[in-house]
Amino acid sequence: MAPRTATDLDFIAARLHGRRSRLAEAERLDELCRIRTVPELARVLFPESRFLTATPLQRVLVLDQVEEISTIASKIGGSSGRFLDWLRMRFRVENVKVLVRGFSSGMALRDLQPHLVPLPDDLALNLEVLASAGTIEAFAAVLDPETLRAGLERAIEPYNKRPRPFFPEAGLDHGYLTELLARARALPRAHRDDVLGIARQEADTFHLALVARGRFSYDLAPDTLHRFHVPGTRISGQQFRQMLRAETLAEAAATAVGAAIDAMPAEGGPDAAALETLAWNRYYRLANRTFRRSHMGLGAVVAYAAIRRIELANLITLVEGIRTRVPPDALRQRLIPRAEPSEAPARLPGVARV
Repeated sequence: MAPRTATDLDFIAARLHGRRSRLAEAERLDELCRIRTVPELARVLFPESRFLTATPLQRVLVLDQVEEISTIASKIGGSSGRFLDWLRMRFRVENVKVLVRGFSSGMALRDLQPHLVPLPDDLALNLEVLASAGTIEAFAAVLDPETLRAGLERAIEPYNKRPRPFFPEAGLDHGYLTELLARARALPRAHRDDVLGIARQEADTFHLALVARGRFSYDLAPDTLHRFHVPGTRISGQQFRQMLRAETLAEAAATAVGAAIDAMPAEGGPDAAALETLAWNRYYRLANRTFRRSHMGLGAVVAYAAIRRIELANLITLVEGIRTRVPPDALRQRLIPRAEPSEAPARLPGVARV
């Protein structure tokens, strides 16, 4: 079984190297930014389909990535397959976040459904059960899998004291990332370090966002935020507490250099958007390096999935920018990687709110 799995990984990695050349990156992104209508963009991305508005195009972009990861994961067994399969769970997490925001604001399920991405059956949510939960405790009790439920339960106490979606969304990310790192650590030694490097960067980007937004934008207490620290990353629990207790965001960000970001912003004092831009730039850089260095095997497959994640975030931003008539040069500055973090998005790259 082991030799067959290794052969499958090498075959899949070889195919992904071929697909990489067709991704929306670098010069191709420059070209796409010059497109001025959503239907024209859709024709370029999906020549055999026709989309007239942004919402269906965004949905297809998301589902295309879900299907690709599902296909790859289904062809690989063991711990490698389990890790790849968990990458799909991020899309369910994003749908749960939409429900959480609706739960917090008292929106009816019928008003939330247009903002949910229709996912395959094994990722779909029991919407009626979740929507009928009268408290955050009841919501957590009927959420699965267990790792996400445990993460959401971390948010119950602070949410009940100060009801805002920031806390349950942080809890959901904590649950997802905790399991992501656990599955990465369970990989065979030959693949573990490459995959852990990418997974840890994602978790430390989350840590940096908690500090920048939770502590310095929303003025939340350090002890409240520390409960969402994900163990096993470059930013240790002690360093995270130090960042949360820093006097300024610049002081906190300096602790993250070499972990979540490569260097401090070149100009001016850092803000949350600028730091998140630098963190996702680093994520993209690490994925590219792993894709080249690993070449074959699981490291290349996971790096490809990370690069595709950035591509999806860029394409969603591109659709929205074209829809709202953002000039091409300004739109290009919103995409990852960015040389300058101007007009950076307020949220981490994830599933589009469509």
